[in-house]
Amino acid sequence: MRRLARLLVFSAIAALVVPSVAQAGHTTDPRTSNINPLGHIFEPAITGGLGGDPNIHTDIAFWGDRAIQGNWDGFRIRDISDPDNPTPVSWTRCPGNQGDVLVWDNIVVRSWNTPAGTPGVFGAGTTCDGVPVPPGAVPGVGFEGLHVFDISNEANPVLKAQIPLACGSHTATAVPDPDNNRLLVYNSSSAHSNTNPNPPATCDWFDIVEVPLDAPENSRFLRAEPSMHTCHDIGVILGDVMRAACAGGEGFRVFDLSDSLTDPELMHHVTVPTVTIGHSAGFSWDGETIVFGHEPGGGLEPECTAEDADEKKSFFFYDTETGEELGRWTLPRPQGAHENCTLHNYNMMPLKSGRDVLVSGNYQAGIWVVDFTNPANAKTVAWSDPPPAPVPPGSPFCGSNGPAGPRCALAGAWSGYWYDGFIYESNIGEGLNIFELTNMRGGKRISLGHLNPQTQEFSLKH
Repeated sequence: MRRLARLLVFSAIAALVVPSVAQAGHTTDPRTSNINPLGHIFEPAITGGLGGDPNIHTDIAFWGDRAIQGNWDGFRIRDISDPDNPTPVSWTRCPGNQGDVLVWDNIVVRSWNTPAGTPGVFGAGTTCDGVPVPPGAVPGVGFEGLHVFDISNEANPVLKAQIPLACGSHTATAVPDPDNNRLLVYNSSSAHSNTNPNPPATCDWFDIVEVPLDAPENSRFLRAEPSMHTCHDIGVILGDVMRAACAGGEGFRVFDLSDSLTDPELMHHVTVPTVTIGHSAGFSWDGETIVFGHEPGGGLEPECTAEDADEKKSFFFYDTETGEELGRWTLPRPQGAHENCTLHNYNMMPLKSGRDVLVSGNYQAGIWVVDFTNPANAKTVAWSDPPPAPVPPGSPFCGSNGPAGPRCALAGAWSGYWYDGFIYESNIGEGLNIFELTNMRGGKRISLGHLNPQTQEFSLKH
């Protein structure tokens, strides 16, 4: 029996918009009055009309007062001890695109998505942190996979291991295994095998990789777990729940981790109507509800306009154990034809009250906070939505209407995550933006101390 719906007690819901003021960066964006912009690190990136060395900020993870922000060209370490004034610490160069990152104490794991030496702006270099990359896992194809770094010296991280994987690494999920003194990584290759002639074009598994905590140089591929379709992202919840959800293809698959972290047991598959690019899956903190998101247009198209179907701009809520759909939340603020937009990367706020609240970064739709305590009647809590980014000359994005159609910058919030009292936005073309959610009564939050956003290391009973 589903838990009873609980009433929202949030104040200042999305009715009042703060007018723009003559300041810089995210402080000028239209927003609700209960989301307060704080500090930012402005590091402009190429946001369209890509040249030969694209510099795009991607996902982000946290350890203490440090944020590790991924980039197509490597990763940055940020000092976030003062949310009003975050500062750069270092930039490690590793030019294999995507740059998804995980952090565990002094270890950073980074995704390399495309075979080394692939021509074109989406290709990759042939070195990482100045070290030549090894041959790929497939003969004749350049390296793609995971890199493991020691960041004990934050000013100069050291590459410790390179792990070739058959279909590369588009995203990665941290699965701590303290009983065996290791970090496991569930690696996702997204929807294809890049240029690999073998295995087949669809990579219908996820990789399980071991990173020994006291010897990261011995990191290694353990096995491939069949998933029966690609995995774009994998959400994991441990504690009393012990579940994983692989989002990809036309929906998601749910796995039971109770018996083994290295040999998950497939529970069931859920097909989500209209979906062809399953993107993300996460859990309510009690593990009862899965939040599913997809990525029409691959994040490069304006899929949140008033004319777009609701399914293109919705989060879907499902019962974890049965796969029954429980409800949807649809983005209520239409985006323009020059704004690349899908509901992209999100995490759940750990609240002692038992409410279910997510924070999400959605490309040019910006940051949104949603209460789905009652999945059948999810409510908007807060948002900050920037105006359309200027379109660079020659931009190839938002081109689905043909050569004469509207174009856009590759811009906006790649990720939006709550971490220890603040919301952190990894902005594709700007760098790092920080917000504070205010006036939220009845929602005492649990401090985490560290966060890999696709991983919930404990569960909460509602």
